[in-house]
Amino acid sequence: MSAYKKQIGGSHYKDMIMQPSEFINKNRLPFAEGSAIKYICRHAAKGKEQDIEKAIHYLEMIKERDYENRSQSKLTTKINYRRTKKETRSKNNAFKHSKKKVKKI
Repeated sequence: MSAYKKQIGGSHYKDMIMQPSEFINKNRLPFAEGSAIKYICRHAAKGKEQDIEKAIHYLEMIKERDYENRSQSKLTTKINYRRTKKETRSKNNAFKHSKKKVKKI
């Protein structure tokens, strides 16, 4: 008997064409992605709204893990670019003004 054909504790996966664990393993999905899929698949048959909340929690973990650092680094880059551009303008203006103050003898 295939490990995917049996279920220990409950029967909420038995009526599915493919158990979430089989799909997750065959697609080599990371833990958080697999957990979100598992909770989405079983919510109607088992945990109802709580399973949807669990799926959302895992999706938030994925977003934080994969995207928030990128967004933060883009924001930091943009801020640094603006600061550098402003500093460059400021230095250029100071240089122009210092040239005017120098008198030729």
